[in-house]
Amino acid sequence: MKRLLISSLFVICQLSLGFAQPSTIVQHPWQGKRVAYFGDSITDPNNKASKKKFWSLLSDWLGIEAYVYGVSGRQWNDIPRQTDKLLREHGQDVDAIIVFMGTNDYNNGVPVGKWWDEHEAQVEYGHGQPKKMVTRRQRTPSMDPNTYCGRINIAMDSLKRTFPTKQIVLLTPIHRADFHANEKNWQCDESYTNQCGEYLDVYVEAVKQAGNIWSVPVIDWNALGGLFPLMDQHASYFNNADTDRLHPNDKGHERLARTLYYQLLALPCVF
Repeated sequence: MKRLLISSLFVICQLSLGFAQPSTIVQHPWQGKRVAYFGDSITDPNNKASKKKFWSLLSDWLGIEAYVYGVSGRQWNDIPRQTDKLLREHGQDVDAIIVFMGTNDYNNGVPVGKWWDEHEAQVEYGHGQPKKMVTRRQRTPSMDPNTYCGRINIAMDSLKRTFPTKQIVLLTPIHRADFHANEKNWQCDESYTNQCGEYLDVYVEAVKQAGNIWSVPVIDWNALGGLFPLMDQHASYFNNADTDRLHPNDKGHERLARTLYYQLLALPCVF
C-alpha cells in the first residue's frame, strides 16, 4: 500500500490503438489537507483495539493533518459538542469534517423517530394568476433529541451552520458482532434487534437518507468496507475473536482506510 501511495499521484490513462497511454497526472484531492474526525470508540485515539486508526493511516498516506474528536461510547447527540470543540480549537482553519457515528445509538436502543414535523401553513403563491395566500402542508426538520433522526438533524443543523463552507462527509456504521467487555457491558451482534425492536440496518439507512436531506456526501462503509464480523473467517479483522468483534484491529482499520482513501478520490476536500 505504501509503495502504491508513496506520491499519492494517479495516472489517468486513455486507450490508443489498444495501449494505455498516460495523459495526465492528478493529485489526490485530500493530499495535505486539514481534516476533523468526529465519532465514537472506533475513531477514539485512546481505544486500545488497534495501534493505528483509519484516520492515522490516511495521515501517513496523504499527509493529512488530523483533528480527532471521537470519544468512546458517544452517540449522534454528541456531534454538536464535537462541533463546538473543533470551532474553539481551530476556528475555520479546517478543510473537511468526517462523521462516523451511529453504532452506539443502535446499541442503546434510541428510537429511530421521524425526519420531519408537518403542519398546515399560509404561503403566498401565484401561477398564471396574481399571487394570493394559500394553505399548504409544510415540513420542518424534527429536532427531537430523543430520536435517532432528530439527533442527526440537530447535529447536521449545527455542522452546516457552523462550517457552511467546509466539506462534510458521513460514514455509515459498519457491521458489528458480539462485544463482551464485562457483565455490565455485554452487547449482542447485529442479527438481534435492539431494545426498541430495530435492526442495525435501519440506523445505517438513516445515515444514507441524511445525505439527501442535508446535501452531504455519504460513504457507505457498511457495504464498501468489507468487514463482516458475523463470520468467523472475518474475526481476524477485529480486536478479539471471542470477546470483541465490534472494534477493528490494525488489519481492520487498514482495510477501512484503503476503502476510504479511494472513495475520497471522488470528493473535493475544499471549494
